[in-house]
Amino acid sequence: MLKTDEILSTIRMLHAEHLDVRAVTMALNLNDCATPNVDQMCKKVYHKIVTRASRLVETCDAIGVKYGIPITNKRLAISPAANLLAGHNKSAAIQLAKALDAAGKHCRVDFVGGFSALVQKGVCDGARVLIDALPEALNETDCVCASINAASRKAGINMDALDLLGQKIVDIANLDAKNNGFAAAKLVVFANIPDDNPFMAGAYMGAGEPEAAINIGVSGPGVVKSALERRIAHARETGKKLTLSELSEEIKTASFRVTRIGELIGREVAEALDTQFGVVDLSLAPTPAIGDSIGEILQTLGLAHIGAPGSTAAIAMLNDAVKKGGLFASSSVGGLSGAFIPVSEDSALSAAAGAGHLSIEKLEAMTAVCSVGLDMILIPGDTPPETIAGIMADELAIGVINNKTTATRLVPIPGKKAGEKVEFGGLFGASPVMEVRNVGASTQFVKFGGRIPAPLQSYGN
Repeated sequence: MLKTDEILSTIRMLHAEHLDVRAVTMALNLNDCATPNVDQMCKKVYHKIVTRASRLVETCDAIGVKYGIPITNKRLAISPAANLLAGHNKSAAIQLAKALDAAGKHCRVDFVGGFSALVQKGVCDGARVLIDALPEALNETDCVCASINAASRKAGINMDALDLLGQKIVDIANLDAKNNGFAAAKLVVFANIPDDNPFMAGAYMGAGEPEAAINIGVSGPGVVKSALERRIAHARETGKKLTLSELSEEIKTASFRVTRIGELIGREVAEALDTQFGVVDLSLAPTPAIGDSIGEILQTLGLAHIGAPGSTAAIAMLNDAVKKGGLFASSSVGGLSGAFIPVSEDSALSAAAGAGHLSIEKLEAMTAVCSVGLDMILIPGDTPPETIAGIMADELAIGVINNKTTATRLVPIPGKKAGEKVEFGGLFGASPVMEVRNVGASTQFVKFGGRIPAPLQSYGN
């Protein structure tokens, strides 16, 4: 456990360096709520969530005040909703989404994740019902988030599912045209989805998890940036040569301190709620605030333009150092744990996209060595569904081949063209609509459908 001086040192980071606990997520297994009667199922879901999670927000607030560390989001993540929907129809799926939304609002949480399905090897009846209901479910609820796992190392890539999801993403955005398609930001499509991710929109409770668990997402881009700036300034003052390996050590040290305070808070929340502690996910997740940016870290490392040659190497170094520091600090590191690059949620990445320095293709290359994938990418509203499916297939292929989690959160903006700026506000930020090249050129490839087989590397037993 942390010593007092370490706690105080970490708390001092807060005021100038944007240290926060980004998310406390209570994960709940709802599989025992399954029943052929949809009204009864929804009542059971609502009752279980409210019974287990009604004190989550007040507990997080009290512990946040105790340590002077703000807990930005309080969230719920459930076992995949598709498990509850076998034998039901689309209207039942929408009714379930509304029950989840009502339970989340009663508990005063920010989001409820787990309106999810795993379809990497095929789409079962419950999963198909859920996917068909996505446009209405995400538009008729406020805090419900969805995720679909469409690929894995062992199964390959389900192209039929991606073809279907490409159209659903367009439908979701078009139904929410008055809000610039924002509802599409509540859907993530994964390869190798982790069972214990506390971050939205991809949080859900996987198989093999306990009945309930508290997972923590700690984010500290500002802490890392400030540590690097201090080290660089000291080297300039002393005239000492500073290498990238030494800067990597500085990132590890900062990540270690942030992980320790995150685990301390997570374990206290779990104990107060009589719930098992799960994992601490040290993911450098940015916010739109200046000084709380992954892009600014890359600039501090010497890149005048984010997206310039060297950007992929820099994000690889950052991601690796974050993982090493976090793993040394805790035996319960899980989730994603790395560096996120969501364009609209990071002021520096958004500015680089607006200036033309950062393209979707360069972002895709960077996702091969950092966490998650093409995250919060705003694209023209007239992008064909098959092109969206092709973008998803490329990103998921990176995850399948490299045995890592990758994902896409693509938001078509109805009526908008490349270069136009869109503001969502809050943590979702603002971004220019990014250019999608070679529109329509992957239609035949996508329409072949079927499943891209698992790679040779998957046969490791």
